[in-house]
Amino acid sequence: MQMKNALTIVAAVAAAMFAQASFAQAASAPVTRAEVKADTKAAAKAKELTPAGEGEAKATPAAKSTKTRAERKAETKAAAKNKELTPAGEGSPKAAAATGPAATRADVKADTKAAAKAKELTPAGEGSPAPKK
Repeated sequence: MQMKNALTIVAAVAAAMFAQASFAQAASAPVTRAEVKADTKAAAKAKELTPAGEGEAKATPAAKSTKTRAERKAETKAAAKNKELTPAGEGSPKAAAATGPAATRADVKADTKAAAKAKELTPAGEGSPAPKK
């Protein structure tokens, strides 16, 4: 029974300390609901609010373009005519073609068998870690 009383006293003391801190904060800067709403509206208008679920700092706005819309359209048409545009859905330019013929499957198998016979293969699990990209 004494343990229950001790826990109750500890909980009461902790609650009193936290309540005191929150009252001290509230007393220093009383703000009405209307003021909070006005501040929120102003922040939303200035696009200073962080979207829900995104806890990072606000993104810096993109730099303004120095070209007109007509200039950009003309450049895009010229690039399309010269087939320099990346196809939709492909995030990077086309890879360069291989310079020489690739080894056939039979060649690769033969090379692996020869390396195994010469004991040049690294046993599974004993190789160096994969290179970091």
